[in-house]
Amino acid sequence: MTEDRPISEEYRIIAKKWVDADSAATLREETKSAFYSQLMLEHTDKPVNRAEIAVKASDEWQDFVASMVEARKEANLLKVQLKYIEMKFYEWQSYNATKRAEMKL
Repeated sequence: MTEDRPISEEYRIIAKKWVDADSAATLREETKSAFYSQLMLEHTDKPVNRAEIAVKASDEWQDFVASMVEARKEANLLKVQLKYIEMKFYEWQSYNATKRAEMKL
């Protein structure tokens, strides 16, 4: 928790970023086969096995797969940040409960 922003606001900000990042990563993952098919159409003059080799060796395919993995990585990092904020909240809550118990003694 920062001095000027409550934990709930920190969580909201990171959660929104995570939703956007997760959506982008999922979109990449869901369009992988469609993109692959588009690239395959560029090789209709070749037998299927040779077209597959050409597509998988292409810079376009490599870039697509790399961007898909990077998008998922970004989403996962934000998810970890959310978990960290949750852990900070539970620590804060526990600390306050301990303080209240000590004050009763």
